[in-house]
Amino acid sequence: MSIFLNENSKVIVQGMTGSEGRKHTQRMLASGTAIVGGVNPKKAGQSVDFDGASVPVFGGVAEAMKETGADVSVIFVPPAGAKAAVIEAVDAQIGLAVVITEGIPVHDSTSFWAHAQGGATRIIGPNCPGLISPGRSNAGIIPANITKQGRIGLVSKSGTLTYQMMYELRDIGFSTCVGIGGDPVIGTTHIDCLQAFQDDPETEAIVMIGEIGGDAEERAADFVAANVTKPVVGYVAGFTAPEGKTMGHAGAIVSGSAGTAQAKKEALEAAGVRVGKTPSETARLMREIVGA
Repeated sequence: MSIFLNENSKVIVQGMTGSEGRKHTQRMLASGTAIVGGVNPKKAGQSVDFDGASVPVFGGVAEAMKETGADVSVIFVPPAGAKAAVIEAVDAQIGLAVVITEGIPVHDSTSFWAHAQGGATRIIGPNCPGLISPGRSNAGIIPANITKQGRIGLVSKSGTLTYQMMYELRDIGFSTCVGIGGDPVIGTTHIDCLQAFQDDPETEAIVMIGEIGGDAEERAADFVAANVTKPVVGYVAGFTAPEGKTMGHAGAIVSGSAGTAQAKKEALEAAGVRVGKTPSETARLMREIVGA
C-alpha cells in the first residue's frame, strides 16, 4: 500500500501552463502519474501536448474535478497567486493539495491553512518537493528514477535529503516518500505522516528527517513514544550550525538549546528513535532494522 497517493490517484496541475508547471508535468507523466488536467482561467478550453499526451486545461479546480474525477492537485502557481490557488482547491474539496511553490508569505500560508481546517482537503507544503509512491504515482518534483517500490516510509522537511535517502535505500524501496516542506507554517506534519505510516500495513519501518529550528521534531518524538510501534530512524540536519543563526529555511531559527540538532536528537532517542549523525549513517541504521 501507500499513504495519501496511489495508482488510482487522478492529478490536476494548477499552473500547468507556466514554465515550471509544464516541465514537471512532463516529468510526472513520464513516471506514470495519471495527469488528467491543468488549471489556468486564462487558457480554459485549450490543451497542452506532452510527448503525444494531450492534457486539457480547465478554468477552475471545481470544473476540472467534475470533468475528470481528479482527487489531487499539484500547485505551481507563483507566490503572489498561490494563496488564491490553494483556497480554490480547498473550496472545491479536492482530497489532496500539494503546494510546491516557494516564497509564499507566511501570512498567506497561515490564511489558507486556517481556511482548510475541518475541510476535506489535505495540504502538503508549501515549499516542498511533494510526494511519491514509487511505481504508483508521483505528485510534485521528486525524481522518480532513484528508488523503487518497497517497505520503508519516509517523511522529510528537506527536499534534497529526501532524494538522498531515497537513493541510499533504493535497493529496499519505499511505500511513500513525503516532503512536507520546511516553512514555519505547513499543512501535513511529521506527526500526520507517522500516523499514516503506522496505519499502513505494508510500511514496515519509517525514516524521519528533520532540521534545526522550531519544535516539530520534539513533538514528533512525543508522538512516536505514545503511538508508533514500528521502528523509526531519524536524521536532523544542522549538527554543525552555529547557534543563534538563521540557517536556510525561514523556519530554521535556533534559540538557546531549543531547536538545536542535539536537542532534537536527544528527544528522538528518548522516544526510542535511532538517530544518525549523517544521512548515510541513518540509512545504515535502517538497513540494520530491516535486515538488508
